[in-house]
Amino acid sequence: MLSWVAALLTGILSAHLAQRLWFPHFWKDALFLMRVIRYGARLEIYRRTSRVVTVVDRFVQQAQRIPEKAFLIYEGVTYTYGELEERSNRVARVFGDAVKEGDTVALLMSNEPDFLSVWFGFCKLGCAVAFLNTNIRSRSLLHCFRCCGVLIEADLLETLEDILPSLQEDGITVWCMTQESPRPGVHSLLDQMEEASQEPVAAERRSVRCLRSPTLYIFTSGTTGLPKAAVITHLQALKAAGGFWVYGATGSDVIYTPLPLYHSAASLVGIGGTIELGATCVLKKKFSASQFWHDCRKHNVTIFQYIGELCRYLCNQPTAENEKDHRVLMGVGNGLRQDVWREFHRRFGDIRMCEIYGSTEGNLCFMNHIGKIGAVGRSNFFYKLIFKYDLVKYDLVREEPVRDHSGFCQHVQKGETGLLLSKICSQSPFFGYAGSKQLTEKKILRDVFVTGDAYFNTGDLMAEDEDDFICFRDRVGDTFRWKGENVATTEVTEILGLVDFIQEASVYGVQVPGNEGRAGMAAVIVRPECTFDGKKLFSHVLRELPSYARPLFIRLQESLEMTSTFKQQKFALVESGFDPCSISQPLFFLDCSEKSYVPLTSSVYDSIVSGQRNV
Repeated sequence: MLSWVAALLTGILSAHLAQRLWFPHFWKDALFLMRVIRYGARLEIYRRTSRVVTVVDRFVQQAQRIPEKAFLIYEGVTYTYGELEERSNRVARVFGDAVKEGDTVALLMSNEPDFLSVWFGFCKLGCAVAFLNTNIRSRSLLHCFRCCGVLIEADLLETLEDILPSLQEDGITVWCMTQESPRPGVHSLLDQMEEASQEPVAAERRSVRCLRSPTLYIFTSGTTGLPKAAVITHLQALKAAGGFWVYGATGSDVIYTPLPLYHSAASLVGIGGTIELGATCVLKKKFSASQFWHDCRKHNVTIFQYIGELCRYLCNQPTAENEKDHRVLMGVGNGLRQDVWREFHRRFGDIRMCEIYGSTEGNLCFMNHIGKIGAVGRSNFFYKLIFKYDLVKYDLVREEPVRDHSGFCQHVQKGETGLLLSKICSQSPFFGYAGSKQLTEKKILRDVFVTGDAYFNTGDLMAEDEDDFICFRDRVGDTFRWKGENVATTEVTEILGLVDFIQEASVYGVQVPGNEGRAGMAAVIVRPECTFDGKKLFSHVLRELPSYARPLFIRLQESLEMTSTFKQQKFALVESGFDPCSISQPLFFLDCSEKSYVPLTSSVYDSIVSGQRNV
């Protein structure tokens, strides 16, 4: 008997040691996967029963369950679940007869409580809501509005000045979050909300029977130039809302959201996740590195949302004695560079940093639940059974996937960098963009491994190591990332082409030491009869482009290289960077103090590379 017990204990110990040696993350993987499956089962029940509990339905449930609990803290004022529920009811009452189920309302607002009131109010009427980037300028904004039926405007009326006549000609009603109409043709909303009833409208108006019906349109820059309206279905919104819960957050957490609500990270993951938990969200009007830790201590924040740039800004703040004096346990976001990650831990304590990888319109998500520094996610055998993705060889010169003699893509080896593709199927549908089907089709690769298959092209180069950790390498194609935003090179190229002395332009991103992503750079051909005018170009990009999309560097060229299919060849331009010592052509730098593009000299270059000059 004793020998049998000893053998059993030896076997258990051996199995435990083997697990620790060869499968060190087994239990963490198993727990995480169980939470993913549990949440997914709930969505599957919705699908099978055609009884969908949407994010707004969940909000109404929480308002009934915990009406007095703080839902939102904004600029020192606390708004309970019950108060936001009543205010969103007022919005629904104002527009109850003006809109019908299936209408789309475009929302142009900065971070504030009424962003949520308007969002939820229109959803209660069965409408879809389009979130507009407040940095978008007139030409792009007009394109966005033409994608939607009705527009409600908040703090940024001056943004509409140039295009208001066009909106009125198209029959698009403009509402402003003011007590009185600020100008002819623009309606005030706050005064009507005060007079409206706070009683809820009939729940049938917001009832949803299909998970795949659209609830939001989030405008995102892409490879087609002008902003595209990514279709966000109830399925995607509910998946995003489960992010905090899957990472182990609870209703007692306080979540700090300094990111813009028009981005899916803040709205879908942040607000949606807060609602799912029944937690509290501290909403910041705009991120401030100097106020960040003060806010966290003041409100007892336990979770914060980030992008990589945000963490770098925090690390660049002067050292303080009380840097580790806080209750923050977790950060959830994306784009955190390894060196910043380590420095962040050293400065501010062992905060669990939870990377999430995924695009607004994409059909794939990775989550780094282990917390390995430098990884955007983790996979395993069971994860791959649920989510069908592949890394394929990519030709950087030809800017396309490598295909074999049969015309099919080729898998990369473990540890090798490849283009990330996600299979489009019933489990991972791709809903694309509103409007032209061509926009959606451009993101799809067909006949990837077998004839007839279809994959979503993420446009990201990734690598998966021997331990199944997934790391981001770079972006490809016509989009790069700067200051936490996607920059569409096609749109910037078109804007530069409007300048009278520019004959042709090629826009790309270059790496700047000490900064995440890539800074914008444009190789420009000046018309033969003209000369380069730095002041004129500066004024043009300042007026037409958001700050993150303005090229920081200009390179004058006599010609631009083309591929055999007449596409601009950018590989050599990207590789050469912006060093004046290695580039013979004239270089210029966007200097805000001079309000001009000034010559990029060696001394200016050294100040940028050393970090003495901010970019």
